[in-house]
Amino acid sequence: MMQTQALFREDAYAEGNAAIVLESSEAGVVLDRSVFYPRAGGQPGDTGSIAWEGGEMPVADTVKGPDGSALHVPGPGAAIPPVGAKVTARLDWNRRHRHMRMHTTLHLLCAAMPGIYATGNQIGAEKSRLDFDLPEPPTKEWVTERLNALIAADHPIGERWITEAELDANPGLVRTLSVQPPRGAGQVRLVRIGAEEAPIDLQPCGGTHVRRTGEIGRVEVVKMESKGKQNRRIHIVLAEDAT
Repeated sequence: MMQTQALFREDAYAEGNAAIVLESSEAGVVLDRSVFYPRAGGQPGDTGSIAWEGGEMPVADTVKGPDGSALHVPGPGAAIPPVGAKVTARLDWNRRHRHMRMHTTLHLLCAAMPGIYATGNQIGAEKSRLDFDLPEPPTKEWVTERLNALIAADHPIGERWITEAELDANPGLVRTLSVQPPRGAGQVRLVRIGAEEAPIDLQPCGGTHVRRTGEIGRVEVVKMESKGKQNRRIHIVLAEDAT
């Protein structure tokens, strides 16, 4: 299986792209380049469509192929494009953008509780959660207020790359106990919230994020629950979805 150029990493706001089909089967379609994010690190794979002359395939999911390429999974019974076809890939942008807002919010949760390690996470368009190694959690009202203060401050969000050796020399950058940064490529991507000289959060991440925290909009912690002696699960929704 051939590698896909990960356009989502170059521009998380690109909603579509032209591409050529490298491989095609009912299991999935591999493109030479794609804006689709393949499921990883708690962030769902993107959905959308792939269109070509004479056909269109709904993309029900995007997953990583055996070699790390993006495998665009067709919807049930969908036609699939032939190898070599010139296609246009287009995201379900509203869903992706909600994932970006949610993912950045989970990073802000880490900023709201410095020194506390995450033990699990799941990003969703409707609801997201983050688990913490936290024996005495604050109230959900406190967390909601703290998160929205960080969002309202409209912190810039950026990224930079470091070597795996640099990460090994700074293990405190890893804020999760359950998900480790992908290794093997020699470099690790760091996502930064706040100014470069004094970030409020800096940690390895391969997912997609908004450009500034103000873009998230208001959020609400709807539930906090115990998942063990010290493990606490925090459920978050975008305020526009809160009931």
